[in-house]
Amino acid sequence: MPLEGLWWMDDMTKFSVDNKDMWKWNAMIMQPEFVTTAVLEEAIAQVKKKKKLPALPLLRLQEFHEGKAVQTLHIGPYSEEGPTIQTLHETISKQGKNLAGKHHEIYLSDPTRTAPDKLKTILRQPFA
Repeated sequence: MPLEGLWWMDDMTKFSVDNKDMWKWNAMIMQPEFVTTAVLEEAIAQVKKKKKLPALPLLRLQEFHEGKAVQTLHIGPYSEEGPTIQTLHETISKQGKNLAGKHHEIYLSDPTRTAPDKLKTILRQPFA
């Protein structure tokens, strides 16, 4: 499954690409049903024996339910997502709705193997 990211601010009414330094984030990868908390804890214990990874204790399994969202495919560098994100926000506003939940990105390309101008990212914004 692809890497996904959730991005947000404490006050989502101020969420925009103009203040990315204020964004908070989580990275996630969907797991098959057989990956339980016990399986994850065992994997963490095995990795801990071999490597000192500072973020290892932060790993967790968590269900994710997004609800209704507007989405689009962005092609190009991550640094140029701003106008696309703004269009998502404007689309929501034009429907008389409000941003709700966390901005969601699904990274379809491997940035170590794909030219920046060819990166494909699904951008999603939940609304209410």
